[in-house]
Amino acid sequence: MDGPCIAHVDMDAFYVSVELQRRPELRGLPVVVAGSGPRAVATTASYEARKFGVFSATPAERARRLCPQAVFIPPDFEHYRERSRELMAVLHEHVERVEVVGLDEAYLDLTGLERPRAAARRVKAAIRESTGLGCSIGLGPSKLVAKVASDAEKPDGFVELSRAAACERFAGSSPALIPGIGPKTVERLASHGIQALAELAATPPSALAAWFGHRLGPHLARVARFEDERTVQTVRVAKSESRETTFDHDLRGLAALEPVLETLSAQLCETLARQDRRGRTIGIKVRLDDFSTHTRARTGEHPTNELSVVRETARDLLREFDPPRPVRLLGVRVAGLDEEAATRPSGAPSAGQLELSL
Repeated sequence: MDGPCIAHVDMDAFYVSVELQRRPELRGLPVVVAGSGPRAVATTASYEARKFGVFSATPAERARRLCPQAVFIPPDFEHYRERSRELMAVLHEHVERVEVVGLDEAYLDLTGLERPRAAARRVKAAIRESTGLGCSIGLGPSKLVAKVASDAEKPDGFVELSRAAACERFAGSSPALIPGIGPKTVERLASHGIQALAELAATPPSALAAWFGHRLGPHLARVARFEDERTVQTVRVAKSESRETTFDHDLRGLAALEPVLETLSAQLCETLARQDRRGRTIGIKVRLDDFSTHTRARTGEHPTNELSVVRETARDLLREFDPPRPVRLLGVRVAGLDEEAATRPSGAPSAGQLELSL
C-alpha cells in the first residue's frame, strides 16, 4: 500500500471473550455481560446472543426478553483492565507506533513497512497466541477506513481497503456506519432524502452547510467519502476523569443525593491520587427523570485531587442547582487534567477510563 498505512485492531466481543476463558463451559451459548439493576445495559453480547438482537447498550431487561435462554454475567471491569494491559503489551512488542483508544481497540501505524499486511497478520496471530483472544483487523490509508474495515467481517476479520474501495463497498450503507454519525443526524439526513453514504457523498456542500452548519455539513460529506487526515497519536492524555451512576429508582431531594455524590467523589479522588493527576475544574452531571441532562462546573486556582475539595465543590454545585425533579443519573468529574500533566515530566500512561465522560 503506497502512502500511509494504518491498522485498526478491534477485539471480538472482548468482555464476553474474557469471561468465556474463565467459564469455558459457556462457549457456544448466548452470553451477555450486563449489570443486574432494572436500568442496566449490556456491555457486550456474544455473537450467539447477537443473533437474537442483543447488542452493546441493549437494556438488560430487553435483552432478557429477546433471549430468555441467555446466560447473564455481571461485569468485572478490574479484570478487563488487567487483560487489556496484556493485549496492549503485545501490540507494543510488535509495532512501534500504537494509539490506544479503549480497553479493546487500538490503531497501529504501519506506514513505511515493506510488508504491512504481513505485519498485521503477525500481530493478529500474536494476540491469539499470547492472550487466547480473537480480534478483527482493518487496514487502510486512514483511521476512518481502517476502523470501518475492522468491523466489516467480524468476528475474526481481516479486511484491507483503499479509500476508493471503501466508497464502493459501503456506497449503499446507512450514514450510521461512520463513527460519530448518530441516530439524530441519520434522521435529519433521511428527512432530506439522504439514506446512503453514496448519496451523502454526492450532496452539494452548500446544501449540507445550510442544513447542518458550515462546520458539520462539509465534514459529513468528507467522511462519507472516507476522507480522513488524522494521524496515529502515540500519547493520549485524558482531559478529565469522572464517575457516575444511574439509579435503579429515581431519587428526589438533596438528602438522598448528597451521600451518593460523596461516594462518587471518593471513588474519583482515589483513582486520581493513584494516577497522581490533578485538575482545576470540578463539575457535576445530573440527569432528571424527563431525561434532560444538566451540568454545572467550577474552576479553581490550583489543580487538585483532594477529596475534601472535590466533595465540597460538587456538593455546593448540587445545592445551587437543587434538582427540581427526581434524578435518574448523578455524576462528578475533575477536568483540566491535561493542563496539569503538561506542567510536569511525562510518566506512565494513566489507566483507561471506563465511565462515560461528563
